[in-house]
Amino acid sequence: MKNTPFTAHHQALGAKMAAFAGYNMPISYTGINDEHAAVRNRAGVFDVSHMGEFILKGANALALIQKVTSNDASKLTKGKAQYSCLTNEEGGIVDDLIVYCIEENNVYMLVVNASNIEKDWNWISSRNSDQVEMHNISDKTCLLAIQGPQACKLLQPLTQIDILNLKYYTFEKGEFAGVKNVLVSATGYTGSGGIEIYFEDVDGAADKIWKAIADLGIPPIGLGARDTLRLEMGYCLYGNDIDDTTSPLEAGLGWITKFTKEFTARPILEAQKSAGVTRKLVGFEMVERGIPRHDYPILDAAGNTIGKVTSGTQAPSLNKAVGLGYVALSHANLDSEIFIEIRNKPVLAKVVKFPFQ
Repeated sequence: MKNTPFTAHHQALGAKMAAFAGYNMPISYTGINDEHAAVRNRAGVFDVSHMGEFILKGANALALIQKVTSNDASKLTKGKAQYSCLTNEEGGIVDDLIVYCIEENNVYMLVVNASNIEKDWNWISSRNSDQVEMHNISDKTCLLAIQGPQACKLLQPLTQIDILNLKYYTFEKGEFAGVKNVLVSATGYTGSGGIEIYFEDVDGAADKIWKAIADLGIPPIGLGARDTLRLEMGYCLYGNDIDDTTSPLEAGLGWITKFTKEFTARPILEAQKSAGVTRKLVGFEMVERGIPRHDYPILDAAGNTIGKVTSGTQAPSLNKAVGLGYVALSHANLDSEIFIEIRNKPVLAKVVKFPFQ
């Protein structure tokens, strides 16, 4: 099992650790509800160094990205980033990712899910017919997400980059906490604002940055709260809400699916768009008592199975149980009554919009 450069810090803080995507990762420190509240109300720091990073370089780098991703990366200029997905030949999702434009038409960084690093690398490589220069820098790249409404204000003294005014999905490279060549990105997976920082652990950079953030009184947050925070926003988690069998259109990701260019399975997805999807990823809240969990069946009033839960939790900020799941289109309208089968019993829920309120 791999460690991140921050593992010793997590252990020293008494974090509850668990294996995730081949890494020894912190699940919680003081408790999921505490950590969740810290991010929603002030700020918290996540070690997400297990994520994957690929560099694509050269004259044909953009063409390769355009071929394998659903969004239109030609719109990216230096310092801009874009949410996208890799589609497979059947129109399913190989992975969701962020594309960073480091140098227009020349250098790009793709940030992929930890559990899909090898799968994505092989997928993109198999389509690299123009011999685009590719580097898998995952193992040497540290990634910290400092998230929350106060995060940028608290961190601003650590850098000359104007992070308080960094627009969403843009980034800058510069010095951070005395470490040079840090990529500071206005992105995140919590819906509470903040930044994500990418850097290489050379000359004690990881320890230096970790200490500088801790000295500001920003607490560390585990992957447990990362999940409850993203779920309250209705953000998809690969392997739960999206996978090789779900299309971006079914998952509500039509906004990152651009038919203005050629990409894998474009004709299949175009046909699906014109015919209309038969199932849809929806958010729901429990009306009756019960917590929905991954793979629980979703039923109609007559007890027929109409879909399944993909993610569910007791939402710490909202004091109610919420979930995501695919349902037949006939039951996808807002306020539709659906039933979640919990311990062989149908429990009433209703379809609501994202983010949950």
